[in-house]
Amino acid sequence: MRTLRQLRNCWILLVTTIVLACFSNAVAQASYRVTDLGVNKSKDNFSMVMGLNNRGWTENMDGVLTPPITSTSTTIVSGRAVLNIHGINIDLRTLGGKNSWTNYGGINDRGEAVGLAETSVPDPDGEDFCAFGTHRTCLPFFWRHRHIMALPTLGGNNGQASAINNRGQIVGISETTVQDSGCPPSKPGKIISPVFWERGEVRALPTVAGDPDGFVQGINDRGQAVGSSGTCSNIATHAVLWENETAFELPNLGHDGNDAYAINDHGQAVGYVSTTDGSTIVPSFWPNGVHGAVTNLGILPGDGAAFATGINNRGQVVGSTFNSTGWSRGFTWQDNVMTDLNTLVPGDSNLYIIAASNINERGQISGMASVMSGPDEGKIHAILLTPVDERIDESVADVARTRPGSMVPAGACSHHLPKFVPGQLDQ
Repeated sequence: MRTLRQLRNCWILLVTTIVLACFSNAVAQASYRVTDLGVNKSKDNFSMVMGLNNRGWTENMDGVLTPPITSTSTTIVSGRAVLNIHGINIDLRTLGGKNSWTNYGGINDRGEAVGLAETSVPDPDGEDFCAFGTHRTCLPFFWRHRHIMALPTLGGNNGQASAINNRGQIVGISETTVQDSGCPPSKPGKIISPVFWERGEVRALPTVAGDPDGFVQGINDRGQAVGSSGTCSNIATHAVLWENETAFELPNLGHDGNDAYAINDHGQAVGYVSTTDGSTIVPSFWPNGVHGAVTNLGILPGDGAAFATGINNRGQVVGSTFNSTGWSRGFTWQDNVMTDLNTLVPGDSNLYIIAASNINERGQISGMASVMSGPDEGKIHAILLTPVDERIDESVADVARTRPGSMVPAGACSHHLPKFVPGQLDQ
């Protein structure tokens, strides 16, 4: 069974080359107020914001990770997609199974949300597409007005919805009925197609370079979408932009292992690209889409890999960096300067930001943070940062001079995160 179907297996972050980024400080950037969104249920020990709209509403993935969470391996025992509206959590429920989950970009300004959810039906092929170990069929869902409904597939048993725009257009993936000849005999699977849903109907999207498989990550309000295409063993080979349901490969640095996660209404996209020597991945910015070169945003000093997952219409970018144990720090990038978000929040916060997922038009930033003290010490909480007009005298980065080790290994928080070993991405 291919890795895409083991979507939540936890991967060890293996990198050998560290790319140094621009040094920055809190003075040149806005400072932020941190809102701790916590976890949905008291038993949960993990929550991360995966979708953020312009009203400050978030779509979170909440769950229980065990056995005790380590940097090398973990299992997501249970999980739910949860909508948070100004501190109130709404469980989006499932399609008959026990679990649901979400990708980046899963909520729009109307509060409509998308993701993936288990059904009560065992997968006919024994697959575990939702990756909770239940081997139930896993379907893309659309949620509105407290009602969850399944989206159609291309005939396959499984799929997932990644993102929705303010026009109600949805993108994601669907299994087809065609056996994927590129999968190894030990891990057979069906071809995975990038798809587009509109008015309840599903349409397959093309791929690039003759790739059999694809994955759409994000969509803007113009209907432009981004993601990747590749093979059964490496679906994130080529970063792709779709426009008018035509696929275009985004520029790279000359090496396979590239992906795009978000696109703003100006057609500017972000994601990651492999470095020219193939040793690691770096966050990428495509200022002119498929036209012109890709910009390497660099990596915060001390970390070994990074990717960008959010961009607003002002061109402000957010993302996350990784070290040898897993998630390391959330960052913001603006005016060619990358900044550790921990330097932009007050030092009395008990949260250390290990990931930034989205940024809206108000400049609010979402993500997750390690709880450093209090009853929930050691847990991972969903967070929302709001810009404030005040200067920080002492930041969390100043107080936490020895960064807390992330409990969450890379890959535990998304269905389509890279392993950060170019040439082996998504294997």
